[in-house]
Amino acid sequence: MKIVCPGLFIMILTLAQILKMLYNDSIWVHFWHEKLMYGKGRGYMKVNIYYGGRGLIEDPTIYVINKIQDVLKEIRVSVSRYNLYEQKNGISMLPNTFKDADAVILAVSVEWFGIGGLMQIFLDSCWLYADKTRLKSLYMFPVVVSTAKGERHALEEIINAWELLGGRAYDGICTYAGNRAEFETNQEYTSIIERKAEEIYRIVSHKTNLLPNSINACHSDIPTTGMELTPQESEQLSVYVADDTFVKKQKEDVEQLSQMYKSILGQNGEEGSNYIKMFEKAFRQAECSTEAVCCIKMSDMNKTIVLEMGAKGLTCRYGEAEKPDLLATTTKEVVGKITSGKTTFQAAFMAGFISAKGRLDLIRMFDRIFAF
Repeated sequence: MKIVCPGLFIMILTLAQILKMLYNDSIWVHFWHEKLMYGKGRGYMKVNIYYGGRGLIEDPTIYVINKIQDVLKEIRVSVSRYNLYEQKNGISMLPNTFKDADAVILAVSVEWFGIGGLMQIFLDSCWLYADKTRLKSLYMFPVVVSTAKGERHALEEIINAWELLGGRAYDGICTYAGNRAEFETNQEYTSIIERKAEEIYRIVSHKTNLLPNSINACHSDIPTTGMELTPQESEQLSVYVADDTFVKKQKEDVEQLSQMYKSILGQNGEEGSNYIKMFEKAFRQAECSTEAVCCIKMSDMNKTIVLEMGAKGLTCRYGEAEKPDLLATTTKEVVGKITSGKTTFQAAFMAGFISAKGRLDLIRMFDRIFAF
């Protein structure tokens, strides 16, 4: 077949190559592709940003995520930002915000070492309360800006944590900003950040896949929490954990139950009978050269041990004595340490754990008469 106009044919081929290149590189083509793909019912792409820094005005991480946020909003991406320092009491509820998100950005500042406490609490909450099925389809892009050493270590920590959760972690931004003013005014750095934001958009809109890794492959072998909870139960549990009033009430209820059972044990006399038997067993008649009545009052139990000793032996009971020769006041814990041999009566008195009045010479004799 004879080509009538070879120049026109070459122009058409060249134009086709240019259009193909523009399709691959133009962010606006991706925008319309994403709009058509999600449709009217789905809405635009949604990206959540979780900032784990302290919110200081000189933090360069804020500058980076502001730039990313501006670029994403310019191409009609719905961006929600969560500053963890503003939601310290509600961090456990933040995994519930993954529901409608297509991607998340985890941003941290490395001020001296590691990703910081707030981001660690957030990741712990993801492990405890997030819907793991939802995490598998969620893209994560880390943003790590360091003003000290260690940005690479922090980046690896975030990526490893997210992969352990079962999510998909992609390359984000990892940089050092020793001089904040120089970093923020450098146009080349700004251009790199903006291109990275556009790359985030392309990856999510095209649903780019990752090659498998060992962490995801062995995820089933990683131990989980003791209770198997549905996503709805995990969400409700995270709400309860974040409610300080609920947690405080639960602690009060546990304390009341504890006191109730302690009271029941005391009424049954189990601990009391043990103390009586211990004193009777430890009594040494040969060392008892005096007639005396000693009372040991346990103030936290409202009980008093009465020891009547002399030549005829020892009588040990709970009750009261009219005129004891020695009245000692202490706690059940101290009596327990004395009867178990962890301390002596005189040592506890010298340390201030026992207050006494009456014949103080009996304190010195006490440890000879009772050998615990």
